[in-house]
Amino acid sequence: MRNFVVIDAPSNLGLRPPAPGTVPGCYKLAGALREQRIVQRLGAFEGGVVVPPRYDRGDWKEGDGVFNAAAIARYTPRLADRIEHHIRAGDFPVVLGGDCSIQLGASLALRRIGRYGLAAIDGSADFRHPGNSERVGAAGGEELALSTGRGQRDLTDLEGLRPYLRDEDIRLCGIRDYDGDREELARLRIPTVTVGELRERGVAGQAEAMLLSLEAPVTEGFWVHLDADVLDPEVMPAVDSPDPGGLLPGELAVLLRALVRSQRCVGLNVTIYDPDLDPEGTAGALLTDLIVEALTGTGTGTEAGGDTPS
Repeated sequence: MRNFVVIDAPSNLGLRPPAPGTVPGCYKLAGALREQRIVQRLGAFEGGVVVPPRYDRGDWKEGDGVFNAAAIARYTPRLADRIEHHIRAGDFPVVLGGDCSIQLGASLALRRIGRYGLAAIDGSADFRHPGNSERVGAAGGEELALSTGRGQRDLTDLEGLRPYLRDEDIRLCGIRDYDGDREELARLRIPTVTVGELRERGVAGQAEAMLLSLEAPVTEGFWVHLDADVLDPEVMPAVDSPDPGGLLPGELAVLLRALVRSQRCVGLNVTIYDPDLDPEGTAGALLTDLIVEALTGTGTGTEAGGDTPS
């Protein structure tokens, strides 16, 4: 059995402020999940904290490209160093974000080592880039595009390794049925499965099909990116974009369990949960339970929730 290593990546550099003069609270994700005793429950080793630069958009304005880009470009290689070290050691990193821009750290780390795939379990495609939008700015909504080389070069070509991920090595699951990026993703042959399609085809069957494609020998393995907003806001309201029509806990449990227990899965990152929006801590407890159950097969029972909507 591989060693789980919990690494904190408390960066909020990739999100827009929730209100003028404030900063996104997702940088508290790691602390909140640690309060749920995620390290002890996983039997994990400590991987430490990769401290991000200060959140400061300065005089950024729409049309200036990705805000906090210089800070993200400094932070990503540092996070990649930590992740790469543990993957090369045969450990299984569990990276607690943070916003979705931390996924760039994992992708860069894997690109240094070889060719890897990505299973993105996310409520949205995060595929905004200058070719399809005039509102490029928040890397947390653009990290999949950046990882595939679409966007400004100071983020897409770190260490001359562009692209960090190949289009054909990505699987995107859990996006809303009305996601506007689906047409472009289809043209690029990036497979996507929406919430509705998961339910129509059966979550277990779709998870197995995704896993088989990710385990193809053309890659050396794959990473799992879990965005808390893949869950329906009725159970996970503590995210920056609580869009309706998300997965139920039982559905996510089946999907996540199938992926992370594969011997070809090399690590997991968790993003977007914002403790500031969860004063009772119930959403954080649910998220922790889902992760622990998926990785270890043990939980408290709160990860249950059915595989079909009520």
